[in-house]
Amino acid sequence: MAVRSTEIQLVARPRGEPVESDFRTVQTEVADPGPGQVLVRNVVMSVDPYMRGRMDDLPSYAPPWQLDRPADGAAVGEVVASEVADLGVGCLVVHPFGWREYALVPARHAERVEPVAGLSSSSYLGVLGMPGLTAYAGLFEVAGFRAGEAVFVSGAAGAVGSLVGQFARLRGASRVVGSAGSPAKLRYLTEELGFDAAFDYHDAPVRQLLRKAAPDGIDVYFDNVAGEHLEAALDSLKLHGRAALCGAISLYNSTERPVGPANLALAIGKRLTLRGFLVSDHEHLRGEFRQAVTEWLTAGQLVVRETVVTGLDQAVPAFIGMLRGANTGKMVVRLAPDPM
Repeated sequence: MAVRSTEIQLVARPRGEPVESDFRTVQTEVADPGPGQVLVRNVVMSVDPYMRGRMDDLPSYAPPWQLDRPADGAAVGEVVASEVADLGVGCLVVHPFGWREYALVPARHAERVEPVAGLSSSSYLGVLGMPGLTAYAGLFEVAGFRAGEAVFVSGAAGAVGSLVGQFARLRGASRVVGSAGSPAKLRYLTEELGFDAAFDYHDAPVRQLLRKAAPDGIDVYFDNVAGEHLEAALDSLKLHGRAALCGAISLYNSTERPVGPANLALAIGKRLTLRGFLVSDHEHLRGEFRQAVTEWLTAGQLVVRETVVTGLDQAVPAFIGMLRGANTGKMVVRLAPDPM
């Protein structure tokens, strides 16, 4: 029997920063599952920076959201009806059909998740999910971090950056530096996460702030921001330094063609490696990543913070707020009580 559901649809492609009128809320019906499908009641959904790119109908690594269709993204939900033998009613699954109350999910898109003591289901959207694997793969495989090296992370109080800094510290970094956008976030980085130094990029030119925070230079830069931050990192990277280019949130709402770093020629003389990456290219690390991070979590060595909003009607404000830096740690939208 079909169930009534609420979903958030994209109705306009923004120019610049998204606004709430780019979306609408729609009541719909979701059919019973057919062979190889499960019906999932979503419990918690993710809002992520990469989703801004999916609002534009441009060539990209992720397909654009379609107008007058529900947006989508990672969610964790409870199976309420099933035509899949090993995904029975009551199972929790992570899947890519968020932004709605109920989703009809093919088995190939549903990953069963098991409870981890002390963690909520939203952990599979954060520290044990895409942001966590992004941080792990970017730092260790893409940037090739080694113990004793100095690391700079931009956007360090966000879902990915906050984990990069902690992973580097746990694996023996000589110095971990982060940038963020408020005094409260700086305190979070240094007092809770163990960063050696942090600075507010609003306070002065980033190049000047980074030089002060890492006077001996950096070996690795994990880039979530691009723009002025990347230019500053090029200046501070040592000989044979490496940069993992993960995101460019400072450019996502730009309506003009961005200007590249003015000092890119430094990469030649310093023999730098600047490498962009997508987390989907590093699925082979998932087992190793989950084992390492679960051990750190169990030992109490990782600090994980979430910014949680409640209700599907708050998904769009949460998404817009996340793009403005309103979150500390992972931003999630809770749709139902957590069964974990």
